[in-house]
Amino acid sequence: MKRHASTDLIHHDYQPPSEFEAPQPPVCKASTVFFPNVAAMRERTWLDKSGYTYGLHGTPTSYTLEERLCALEGGRHAVLVPSGLAAIACVNMALLHAGDEVLLPDNAYGPSKTLAEGELDHWGIAHRYYDPMDVNDLADKIGPNTRLVWLEAAGSVTLEFPDLLAQVRTCRELGVLTALDNTWGAGLAFQPFDLLRSGDEDAVGVDVSIHALTKYPSGGGDVLMGSVITRDPALHKRILLSHMRMGFGVGMNDVEAVLRSLPSMALRYHAADRGARHVAHWCAQQPHFAQVLHPSLADAPGHAHWQSLCCTPDQPHGAAAGLVSVVFEPHYTQDEIDAFCDSLQLFRIGYSWGGPVSLVMPYQLEEMREVWPEHIAQGTLVRLCIGLEDPRDLEADLAQALQALPV
Repeated sequence: MKRHASTDLIHHDYQPPSEFEAPQPPVCKASTVFFPNVAAMRERTWLDKSGYTYGLHGTPTSYTLEERLCALEGGRHAVLVPSGLAAIACVNMALLHAGDEVLLPDNAYGPSKTLAEGELDHWGIAHRYYDPMDVNDLADKIGPNTRLVWLEAAGSVTLEFPDLLAQVRTCRELGVLTALDNTWGAGLAFQPFDLLRSGDEDAVGVDVSIHALTKYPSGGGDVLMGSVITRDPALHKRILLSHMRMGFGVGMNDVEAVLRSLPSMALRYHAADRGARHVAHWCAQQPHFAQVLHPSLADAPGHAHWQSLCCTPDQPHGAAAGLVSVVFEPHYTQDEIDAFCDSLQLFRIGYSWGGPVSLVMPYQLEEMREVWPEHIAQGTLVRLCIGLEDPRDLEADLAQALQALPV
């Protein structure tokens, strides 16, 4: 029986030959996944990536990105989520239960703290903040109900670099899981599962690494995505099943965009790093700033920890991403600092970082921290996110914006 053309458009017999390979993997999009027969439907599983059952649990495209991200960060198991914050939420929901406690560094990513103060608190999960620059404070705050410790290196906005190895070792000795927000390090500054300080023989690693793929892996400022990576198969299963129950999914066109950007990620990361160091050293000479925060600067909080972890024989100058924060002298008013930000021409006002365009954002630090840290100068903090412009042009842009301010 001859079928109608509209039916043939859906049930056409042609299948292209399978032997096709190109620099970029194919984009396999699906909600529904076909099975050849009922027996295959009943036998197939997605839990170990041996098959496909439903688009939400992965396609060849998402499996490919997950495996490449594991190679980048030195992990073995990965899941993709819609954003970096979703990655944090996925870890918390998979590993914490009512009555548990989670510890966060006081310089943690702001939405991570808001999540703890909101949903986690509503679900009966307690939280406390510890001083990221004091390992003893972390040890003292780990209690009988502490199940998870979040780590950041470098810290959000203020960019302090903690003694990450000591933090991980402390948590391990006390039987507490560690989760690192590795967006800044990105798998390029250091390896989260093989932390090795100069002179050490035995590496230690975090239990879980989350990564906001929105930043350097994407690189275009146009994709929202996150990943959760671990080496432990039991931890991965807990995370994967929670991921399934919450219905976290990502669009394959977004996965394609990240896959396309990954080959140039190291080039872009190190270019932004070079630009940030140029800007940081220039800012350190300006009288308008009470403090310049960048881990590579000798007087930056945690510089020695950054140097011991990120400077290696293969990478003697270390890696330090593309973020610089400056603290204005305290006599400047908020209106003057806002006018400085507004007058910048190459630095655009916007959140996020890791893209091609440099960004600027003023922050009210007293609203972000439990206590004002002793190692941060008093004054209004402005974060500069260095993109891929020539750093000399960025320096000139900053110079013209500072000219309107009294010294």
